Amino acid sequence: MKPKVIDLNLPDNDSNHRADKTEDSIRLQVYLAHAGVASRRAAEEIILSGRVTVNGNMVSAMGSRVTEGDVVCVDGVRVVPEETKRYILLNKPSGYVCSLADEKGRPVAADILKQAYSERLYNVGRLDMYSSGALLFTNDGNFAAIVGHPSAEIEKEYIVEASLPFKDEVLTAFTKGIRIEGVFYRCRQAERLSSRRMRVVLIEGKNREIRKVLEHFGVRVKNLIRVRIGPVTMGEMKYGEYRELTRTEILDLLSTNTQQP
Repeated sequence: MKPKVIDLNLPDNDSNHRADKTEDSIRLQVYLAHAGVASRRAAEEIILSGRVTVNGNMVSAMGSRVTEGDVVCVDGVRVVPEETKRYILLNKPSGYVCSLADEKGRPVAADILKQAYSERLYNVGRLDMYSSGALLFTNDGNFAAIVGHPSAEIEKEYIVEASLPFKDEVLTAFTKGIRIEGVFYRCRQAERLSSRRMRVVLIEGKNREIRKVLEHFGVRVKNLIRVRIGPVTMGEMKYGEYRELTRTEILDLLSTNTQQP
């Protein structure tokens, strides 16, 4: 079945993105984002690492601009802006990493989508290798920049299963805020579901935040599943299944301060 295409005509909500355009040229990192290489932020890192050439010349400094006739390559492969924009929800299985490629040969979440989509899709946000659940993919750099920025304050909801029963102090400390090894962690909500299960809602979501907080209290995470990103839920999706976001879901994600009851 051919994937459906949603014509969004999304408004340009990012003032920085508008500033990156002129009539004749755009910034190189914006071009890469439009080509589905990565989000603009990730594209900047790709440029700085010396992986990009323009008309055969390596470009490793920020500020470069390109025009429609320029030949842009990443790792020696030409990339061009994609006309069809994709917005996809994947129920990521545990054991998959969130990257475009993995030097250790581990399974990559984006590869699950390759049989259905010819576009170069990249994940918006991350889940660590041993976590599972809701993960967004797109080739729309503007969408990724807005939704992936902490200022959007998009809720991410998780169901956490611990290996042993845990005390209420874990939930209390996480909700009030706790500093661990110089980093401050605080969730929006934390609720006990059973002696070994809890529901946690984050906004920013620092690297391995839930695991680090629980480990601080001697609680080992057995399973960590993200069940919601803002208005987007997985419903009855099984691990490894994916679907297109609806127009309403996309526009809701682009609205800041998304909250759910």
